[in-house]
Amino acid sequence: MTARSAGAGAFPATGPRTPGQPSWFSRLLLPAIIFQSVLIGGGYASGREIVEFGAKYGALGVWTVVAIAIGFAVMAAIGYEFARVFRSYDYRTFMRNLIGPGWILFDILYIIMAVLVIAIVSSAAGEIAMSTLGLPYAAGVGVVILLVALVEFFGRRFSETFMTIGTALLYVSFIVFGAVVLSNRWGAVQDVFARGDASFIPGSTVGAALFSGLLYVGYNLVVMPSNFFSLDNLRSRGDAVGAGLFTGLLSTLPFILTYLAILGFYPNEEVLNAAVPWLVMLQQVDASGIAWIYTVVVFFTLIETGVGLMHAIVGRINSALSEFGRSELGGTQRALLTIGVLVAAALMSQFGLIALVAQGYTAMSYAFLILFALPLATVGLYKISQARGS
Repeated sequence: MTARSAGAGAFPATGPRTPGQPSWFSRLLLPAIIFQSVLIGGGYASGREIVEFGAKYGALGVWTVVAIAIGFAVMAAIGYEFARVFRSYDYRTFMRNLIGPGWILFDILYIIMAVLVIAIVSSAAGEIAMSTLGLPYAAGVGVVILLVALVEFFGRRFSETFMTIGTALLYVSFIVFGAVVLSNRWGAVQDVFARGDASFIPGSTVGAALFSGLLYVGYNLVVMPSNFFSLDNLRSRGDAVGAGLFTGLLSTLPFILTYLAILGFYPNEEVLNAAVPWLVMLQQVDASGIAWIYTVVVFFTLIETGVGLMHAIVGRINSALSEFGRSELGGTQRALLTIGVLVAAALMSQFGLIALVAQGYTAMSYAFLILFALPLATVGLYKISQARGS
């Protein structure tokens, strides 16, 4: 039985598969690189999310790390295999295959969240340009808009190369930052583990740390649709599992480095309550001279996040165009669409709509868990097993 007829609600693939046998890099590493590139936006790169979901638990935060590593690896492997079996290489096709008519609810939710995140990214870029580089707020926003539009103009191969280079630079930078901080504070890190210190959050438990990690995985799966376009390189279940394992690994290593660095100051409120913990840590170890490198890295991650989210939106539009026999968007059309969305998102940030929407961000995150993560772990696994058996 073909993948199309293997399960209810299956739809044909959108876009051609890569001819021949893709390289191991395209099959195993590329999906993980793209996933990680979009995941590590401003909150992750700044260290703020690492505090909120793991480091605040001190020594017990290691269980958050375990939950994140396993959670991302398992959910990514299931998602990749589902996309491969049902040839669903954009989120519209993927969700129609997964939850049938309910896909429209996910469509609405995803677009709202994507625009919200892009608005936050644009706002963060403006703030970084103004506070650390001395540039006008509009300059930072404008650079993000133009660069994201440029990447979309050149299309898939260019975006893959862009994200691959970005990931390499990111890892080198995080290793340097981690080495600088940990070489000064490693004794304090060892002391936190030796004492089992979790004092920043009174009453912390292993269960709370584990749940925090699983919650982090669940709502961050919103970035998965951004790498669906690269999954047409998968050729077997082994490829899907391997790519899932690499996704868990690449998504967790920067988290671990930041977590350990923060423990070097635990439970220092100046670090743990900072909007950008990395900058405070670099200043406290007299490494503020390399803070400009960190600023460039964070700026780059903001652009990568914008690129990934726009790529998912473009793929969704191309899926609909293909279904109705229309040509997919060309480079100029992709760039103009990107500029339109990013300008609208930037205007949202100026008119205070971000604050309004952000108040419901937690509810939106739980809605995403219900519409995507839970169905993928249940219905998705069932449909994969049925298709496999057939």
